[in-house]
Amino acid sequence: MRTIEGFVLRPLGEEYIVIGEGIAQVDFNRMISMNSSAAYLWRNVEGKEFTVEDLKDLLLEEYEVDPDTAAADAAAVAAKWVEAGIVSE
Repeated sequence: MRTIEGFVLRPLGEEYIVIGEGIAQVDFNRMISMNSSAAYLWRNVEGKEFTVEDLKDLLLEEYEVDPDTAAADAAAVAAKWVEAGIVSE
């Protein structure tokens, strides 16, 4: 997977949003909201190739969570990002 170029993470109060910036994202008229955990993941994989396993490892490094929970959360976040069109598989 890889984040799609032109999508930028911005703080919005206590949460974060990903918005499209530039010509390539002209047809993207949505904002994707993220909590601080998802924003942490985004910042660490933005512009890089990554896997669900990489997301899981990042969660385990940053949070006190068991591996099964981290794996489930990483898979859910990745699926949401792909569905939203901000990450390519």
